[in-house]
Amino acid sequence: MKQKRKTLLLLLALLLALAIGVTAYRALSGTYSPETSAPTEQGGEAAADFTVTDMDGNKVSLSDLKGTPVVVNFWASWCQPCRSELADFDEAAAAYGDRVRFMMVNLTDGQQETAESVAAFMKENGYTFPVYLDTEMDGAAAYGVSSIPRTIFIDGEGNVAADQTGTISGQRLRETVDAMLE
Repeated sequence: MKQKRKTLLLLLALLLALAIGVTAYRALSGTYSPETSAPTEQGGEAAADFTVTDMDGNKVSLSDLKGTPVVVNFWASWCQPCRSELADFDEAAAAYGDRVRFMMVNLTDGQQETAESVAAFMKENGYTFPVYLDTEMDGAAAYGVSSIPRTIFIDGEGNVAADQTGTISGQRLRETVDAMLE
């Protein structure tokens, strides 16, 4: 009798865990789809400053770019969702020119992602957007980046205008940048 009771309780616990998992999956499954998600508009809070290194080894801080809208994208070459949106970022960076700065911040951990592997990836794919290496994870810490890709839109005054966790479609990227420029 005790064995049947234990088995029944275990079965109920498994069913409960499964139900919770299915519910969570359904609730979150559309969250990161480029077709369904849009950047969350922010209340104009001041953007957190951080320092990264450009591909030439120079230190660059977000605050150095104040006065121009900035699109900050946290990514890594091993991240498939990141890779899926990089062509759109490359196109947008070229199209907006000097009107908007793009900070494509690579999470360079020195193991899975290195400066050399990033340079090779950029060359192999022909991307021309500016890449910054977050070797100290200063940018990731400043924005509490726990998953990538993540894109933060900062207006010319240095305030967060919108924030997108997960992939963003090229259309949404342009719409959000255009709204920031208005």
